[in-house]
Amino acid sequence: MPIIVNLDVMMAKRKISSGELAEKIGITPSNLSILKTGKAKAIRFSTLEAICKTLECQPGDILEYRPDEGE
Repeated sequence: MPIIVNLDVMMAKRKISSGELAEKIGITPSNLSILKTGKAKAIRFSTLEAICKTLECQPGDILEYRPDEGE
């Protein structure tokens, strides 16, 4: 998939655990895990906003586009 989720990288930089981030942004730890592994099909802007606010980052710090090698 050409969209890469770097949420775990930002969490490590900010020294925040999955459980703590999930609690602060108001989602379950299992849903946060789905986001972190890139298995999510969509993300609400309100969730993305809460993540960015909590981690003090921009959406581009979390999401990255890499074209498929066939393109």
